[in-house]
Amino acid sequence: MHEINGAGRHYIGYEYKELVVEKSQLSFYLDGYENFGWEVDERQQTPVESERKGSSVLRLKRDRKIMNKAELTRLQRYFEDCLKQISALEASKTGTATVIALITGILGTAFMACSTFAITHEPPLILLCILLAVPGFAGWVLPVFLYKRTILKKSQELEPMIEAKREEIYEICEKGHNLLV
Repeated sequence: MHEINGAGRHYIGYEYKELVVEKSQLSFYLDGYENFGWEVDERQQTPVESERKGSSVLRLKRDRKIMNKAELTRLQRYFEDCLKQISALEASKTGTATVIALITGILGTAFMACSTFAITHEPPLILLCILLAVPGFAGWVLPVFLYKRTILKKSQELEPMIEAKREEIYEICEKGHNLLV
């Protein structure tokens, strides 16, 4: 029989947290959560592939009786809120660009439809067909360029806000780290 010797070890109760994060943000999340007492669950060292493409499941654990738990939890919630705000700002870059490109494409399609109706009219209105086809083709070609330009402009506009949020996150993490030491 094997004898289980627990000498030198004492019981530690853990609380667990499971996150689904983008692979590109994995290190950022790990670094942040460590400042609130979380550590990677050693039973699952490598992040597991998530059902969402490009994401991983990150499993963390923390001592339930950690010092300053209430303040660490408050800072952690603030940290998570800042992360959500950054994600929303990042998503708004492409959201606006997509809407502008779609509206331009739909308008181009409407002009092409009118151009088609002009050519099928009895007698065919060829000049009107040509006049309507030009903005129609432009409406099909321009969305690509509008999309890229809008993303570039929106990125330049939002980058200072995103950077300010990151600075806020670093300050929050520093406060959390100071509570752990």
